[in-house]
Amino acid sequence: MVARGSSEESDAVAIDLVAFGSERFSNRELSRLEFGARLLDLGEDQGLSVLDRCKFVAIFADMIDEFFQVRVVSLEDKLAAGVQTPSVDGVRPREQLAAIRERVLELTERQDRLLRDQLLPELARAGIALVAHDQLAAPARERLAKYFDENVYPILTPLAVDPGHPFPMISNLSLNIAVTVLDPVTGDERSARVKVPSSLPRFLEAGEGQWCLLEDLIVAHLDKLFPGMRIGRADLFRVTRNADLTLDEDEADDLLVAVEIELRRRRFGEALRVEIQRDMSEEFLKLLVDQLDLEMSQVYVTDAFVGVRDLWSLYGIDRPDLKGESWSPVTPRRLLEGEHVGDVFAAVREGDILLHHPYDSFTDSVEAFTAQAASDPRVVGIKQALYRTSGDSPIVASLIHAAERGKQVVALVELKARFDEAANIEWAKALEDAGVHVVYGIVGLKTHAKITLVLRAEGDTTVRYAHVGTGNYNDRTARVYEDFGLLTRDPAVTHDVGELFNFLTGFSRIGDYEKLVVSPQSTRPRVIELIDAQRARGPEGRIAIKVNGLTDPAVIDALYEASAAGVGIRLVVRTLCCLRPGVPGLSENITVHSLVGEFLEHSRLFLFGTPGEPGFSAYLGSADLMERNLDRRVEVLVPLENPTLAREVVDAFEVTWADDEFTWVLGTDRRWRRLQPVNHLSAQREFKRRALDRARSYSPA
Repeated sequence: MVARGSSEESDAVAIDLVAFGSERFSNRELSRLEFGARLLDLGEDQGLSVLDRCKFVAIFADMIDEFFQVRVVSLEDKLAAGVQTPSVDGVRPREQLAAIRERVLELTERQDRLLRDQLLPELARAGIALVAHDQLAAPARERLAKYFDENVYPILTPLAVDPGHPFPMISNLSLNIAVTVLDPVTGDERSARVKVPSSLPRFLEAGEGQWCLLEDLIVAHLDKLFPGMRIGRADLFRVTRNADLTLDEDEADDLLVAVEIELRRRRFGEALRVEIQRDMSEEFLKLLVDQLDLEMSQVYVTDAFVGVRDLWSLYGIDRPDLKGESWSPVTPRRLLEGEHVGDVFAAVREGDILLHHPYDSFTDSVEAFTAQAASDPRVVGIKQALYRTSGDSPIVASLIHAAERGKQVVALVELKARFDEAANIEWAKALEDAGVHVVYGIVGLKTHAKITLVLRAEGDTTVRYAHVGTGNYNDRTARVYEDFGLLTRDPAVTHDVGELFNFLTGFSRIGDYEKLVVSPQSTRPRVIELIDAQRARGPEGRIAIKVNGLTDPAVIDALYEASAAGVGIRLVVRTLCCLRPGVPGLSENITVHSLVGEFLEHSRLFLFGTPGEPGFSAYLGSADLMERNLDRRVEVLVPLENPTLAREVVDAFEVTWADDEFTWVLGTDRRWRRLQPVNHLSAQREFKRRALDRARSYSPA
């Protein structure tokens, strides 16, 4: 295959790409951190309710934790191995780590100012005041002392740190108190560590709108943990460790057991970062850095409380007056019409159904599809791929119910879904106990595709019904993630889904599919083929893509070449974007938006050409345009060949593109800038309005 930009390509394009070199790409890791900056923008947005602003700061803190556990460790590993090869943007691992530290410091300092100067004072004015323990009134301290004696003290275990007691193992993301005590008899000063229990609430209600941090309560009662000692300093710290699983799947006899072992190791993986409060004693900090084998460049000092992700707990307080309007998804209109209200199979027989969550109810559509399949006596088999699901998943319950009724049920459970491995192991065991055929996918690949196949006896034949989506089979995230799904009985699509399941559960090579586009076989080639088809049309060409991440160099170069040919390209990228728009001679015709709002934009849409004209094509599916999705995962894109459904997706993209309240635009300088509202259009608010209008206009026959 001729490399893009080689001498065998068009000379003009080849010169352009070679001339721009690595400067035509943005750094992947810094791009991820810029998403964090957009989250903080929302935390600072005084037009939002105060608890919603806290939620965005909690999401930011969660993102930074995951960034260190997964991305920073990858760079640290390269550095330790002596790898000096630069990334596609020309930056070497050591340089990336330095740039990351600089940007993380900027962002976390901004987070601390936001909490200290805006959010905590606003919460206090609203009746949620975080108050230091020693500032509480005596009755409140007495109530908390009783709570400490009954609920906290029995759990605590002080661990001494001295030559007779080795430095304790500090688990990943645990909150800890470094305590200095003085023996009044010998005069010896000693150190100890007390772990703050994660099983207890971090924020304790003290009454009269006041709340106290759990660690403050513990520090106030340290004398009970160290009787006879004089309490000196008490400093908080938190360690972030490597959370990436290291699996040799070829050598593992039992993948489930191998993942369980790795999960136990992950709690104490390589330390990557330690967060401390500003006034920690220099002696204990030196001990901490030495024992964790860290450099001072891996120490992050905070002026806020340590572990800001726990703002999620505050967001969970029952104060609807401090949050935006709640949203209740509506039942899709197609499932209410016709003679068989609520009969998903009857509705699909009348034509494919496009679902847009969370505006369309996941419960009344996807869950209903699986539940009906489980109880329908005509259904003989169900196959489903589970990547992430909830702790009390109705879908898993339906699969178990189906197996108990004697149906052939296959569940592909992806054990390597990062941070959901433990939950998926438990589901895999429960499904196996119920008689479900559980498989774990393909060695070396993660199965990220969102697919379900139902086999139903109709007349003298077996008819296939399928669901292909962009989001996980998770009822909880379906309420807050924006996603699309397709319910279909199209013979070619459902046959392809069946063949893919056979590949995933058996021994075969990935095959050719009539309609589905499947990674790692065909997604990149097909996407580039569709881009090139628009490039051939020059200024008449049109490309519109919505993804979570765009990092693949080959796809980016194809988009550059299409832009150079005059094709109008609009990209909506939620998080990572390594493409640089608006560069003269390279990407003048490319514009990149990012929509960050109440719901997490999670759908992947691919639109090529002009609707209604020859050559137009529309796809939805699970694949982002990132190397991992194109090379190391099983992903599925499905074409929308029904003109009505294709127009719905095009319209959804246009509404998303027109948003000017929660949209940021990527500049040539690699920075994102929030649009200033002109039309005051929120895409998510508009989708809610349309869903409610559909529901109100429905009148049963």
